[in-house]
Amino acid sequence: MVLPAGFALPPLPYLLLLGLGVGAVGYLLYRQSPPVTEPVVLGLVPWIMVGAALHVLYQVGRAAAPIEPLLGTPSVYLTTFVLAGLVWLGAGDRAPAFLAGSGAIVFLGVVGLVFAARPVNLGLPLVGLFVSIVLAVIVWLGLRRLRPAVAITGWVGPLVLVAHSIDGVSTAIGVDVLGFGERTPASRLVLDLAGLLPTADLIGVGWLFVLVKLAVATLVVWLFAEYVREDPQHGRLLLAFIAALGLGPGVHNLLLYTVA
Repeated sequence: MVLPAGFALPPLPYLLLLGLGVGAVGYLLYRQSPPVTEPVVLGLVPWIMVGAALHVLYQVGRAAAPIEPLLGTPSVYLTTFVLAGLVWLGAGDRAPAFLAGSGAIVFLGVVGLVFAARPVNLGLPLVGLFVSIVLAVIVWLGLRRLRPAVAITGWVGPLVLVAHSIDGVSTAIGVDVLGFGERTPASRLVLDLAGLLPTADLIGVGWLFVLVKLAVATLVVWLFAEYVREDPQHGRLLLAFIAALGLGPGVHNLLLYTVA
């Protein structure tokens, strides 16, 4: 199976609606070509978290029936893109503040709905978040020492490391501590490989996934440093997309663990 477990397209009317929305917003963003500055990328972070929270809302059965098909996999990614894109288009020169502020408000609102669904336990997710940030900081400091040129990525480079560290650590917690399964085939392959090692019975299998995620994220930041120097607009945009691939699943995992 190549696609993640739970992957299903929404009913045709919703699929058409999403297609039109993504096409229109994508076209307008292309036409306007708003600047992709470092503050803009950081302003998009809450919206990445909104997508994660919306999917958890869907999983715990708290989403309103009319919008429920928009919050599954992969619909939630497209829904979030449309919402964030509309805010970005309407923000003008105040894009960083508008994106960050609106995203934070929506995220907190969705989290409130999630927390209202079941009893909340923040202990393990907070530990996972702390460990993720510590690991990312250590890797970033080492990367800066080995390749000073990565400093050109500003805060976007560390964001990539933090995002994928959260994804790796949260997956390890889910597999080794909570007994969850992994929905993504590529991730399951890494975990299965770790299960064949003699360390599996002693320290579990999640450690290898954390190592792979951090290694790949480090390599990406290393390679993209020159690209960001030559083409800051597209370089930052691609790094933001790569960060979203880790931050979205990672925040989803930690938020789900609070009510699981």
